[in-house]
Amino acid sequence: MIAVSEALQLVNDQAQSFPPEEIDLLQSVGRILAQPVIADRDFPPFHRATMDGIAVNSAAFQNGIRQFPIEDIQPAGHPQKQLYNPDKCIEIMTGAMLPIGTDAVIRYEDIEIAEQVAQVNLDAVTPYQNVHLQGTDEKAEQILVKPGVKITPAIIAIMASVGLSRVKVYCLPRIAVCATGDELVPVTQQPKPHQIRQSNSYMLLAALQEEGIKATGYHLPDEPMGMTTQLSTMLQQYDVLLFSGAVSKGKFDYLPQVLQQLGMQTVFHSIAQKPGKPLLFGKFKSGVLAFGFPGNPVSTWVCFQLYFKAWLYSSLRVPLSTIKAELGKSTTFKPALTYHVLVRLSSQENKIIATPVDTSTSGDMVNLMQAEGFISLPAEQIQFEVGQIFNVQLF
Repeated sequence: MIAVSEALQLVNDQAQSFPPEEIDLLQSVGRILAQPVIADRDFPPFHRATMDGIAVNSAAFQNGIRQFPIEDIQPAGHPQKQLYNPDKCIEIMTGAMLPIGTDAVIRYEDIEIAEQVAQVNLDAVTPYQNVHLQGTDEKAEQILVKPGVKITPAIIAIMASVGLSRVKVYCLPRIAVCATGDELVPVTQQPKPHQIRQSNSYMLLAALQEEGIKATGYHLPDEPMGMTTQLSTMLQQYDVLLFSGAVSKGKFDYLPQVLQQLGMQTVFHSIAQKPGKPLLFGKFKSGVLAFGFPGNPVSTWVCFQLYFKAWLYSSLRVPLSTIKAELGKSTTFKPALTYHVLVRLSSQENKIIATPVDTSTSGDMVNLMQAEGFISLPAEQIQFEVGQIFNVQLF
């Protein structure tokens, strides 16, 4: 067995570089940005009103004027107008260009309009009040978003604002998800007493979909020749093979042997951890990688989150999402193994509390729903007390 830290290093050593591709703006949500987003003009591009009201020359107010005849109106989306008489005003709408000759906006709530004259009911008017000044957010030619971030709806808005209808993102790996076991039947089939429906593969396919990856699902039989036939074809089609089950020491766990016969070099096949001790990781000369997750749902899920996502995010040059939290419940774990504890999160007095989820076994699929992440408790400790701070890897 190797330590978790060594296993993670070996996985990260196999990180790959995916080339960029250009796709439509709306298709880029959730993908990893492969280009800088640069401001094509100032943000905002002009002095803009942040309130509906009147635009005035503040010096006129300082000189004692409180009644401003309305000279014109400045709607949003219209060319900039000009105030020719500083003792008058121009009505203005939110988002409109500040008219030439004005330097302040007074809200409708602070005026009364009668017979096209605005009476100001304020004690003070200052230059550029209720005005969003040109270039105060960013200047033209500045980088608004750096490469290597996951594209969110907010980033979509920024890219749209600078005119990017096509976006460069990193290509994603081609992935096959393989469920193993003769006990598994399709979701649509009524299982017999000795059978169960496939679920781990759907969990993995859904998790990959959240990463923007449309993977393909397969079901492998517990029989070497059938496995070999299907895997021989997959090795020509995919960059990564993810397996759930058939990697332990059972008499029908043929997968490691079949993969080796097909040319896989085993990088490791046992980690000092719980859950997920028999995790298999290997590589082929072609560059194809294989992750063999233990078949229990919690084991599959934790190993996917910890090891596969480490490889994926390292390949895409994106940091994994972790936070620091205080342990919310004392925990004892005696074996000299790293203990991956599922936790749910809460806040208390400006602190984040990570409370272990009570799970019966690594096959406890129902309680897995409660978990928001996991903590990896170090192997060299036995007792873990309330209040100790750990990194939480978020799901």
